[in-house]
Amino acid sequence: MSTELILKYFPEISEKQQQQFDRLGDLYRDWNSKINVISRKDIDALYEKHILHSLGIAKVMAFAPATRVLDIGTGGGFPGIPLAILFPESDFTLIDGIGKKITVVKEVSSALGLDNVTAVHGRAEQLTEKYHFVVSRAVTQMPVFLSWLRGKFLKENFNPKHNGVLYLKGGDLAEELAGIKSEIFDLSKFFDEEFFDSKKVVYISKGHIK
Repeated sequence: MSTELILKYFPEISEKQQQQFDRLGDLYRDWNSKINVISRKDIDALYEKHILHSLGIAKVMAFAPATRVLDIGTGGGFPGIPLAILFPESDFTLIDGIGKKITVVKEVSSALGLDNVTAVHGRAEQLTEKYHFVVSRAVTQMPVFLSWLRGKFLKENFNPKHNGVLYLKGGDLAEELAGIKSEIFDLSKFFDEEFFDSKKVVYISKGHIK
């Protein structure tokens, strides 16, 4: 399974983007042999469980040029790197508390020529920059996650949705999202693969983050 899977759902990508997605497989296999950034059993399903899963956010939000996006707890670069490939005119900051993983983000971004990616080793609470959107892939419970985001959002809005959070999550979210005004998008509506049957994107406008 490779870039053909990406092309199935994003047929409009350019030849350069196809080449970048193509290279991700070899780059992550190589880095994973040195630093365990993806579980061994998942590396063979990289394109489905990591790359396409990351791009689920793009089915909910097509970032406009000059959008500033923060990926918190990016690990080896998900969802940030696939989104940075898909939206080369937007700027992505990828942060993680584990230095080895940020090394992988830097090296993969450099190998792909992604000049719209900034990799930061640290904690989100320490960042002083502001962003239009924050993305993440199930790093913690939503109330905890939202508590990290105070003062992180820009005021200007120029995307289809108001600035806010786009969070990849799975399973039953009713309890976790109780009292939080959100929109939930089922990825099974966009992707046919069984893996996405329980996967979702949760959108929360910055106005609903207390």
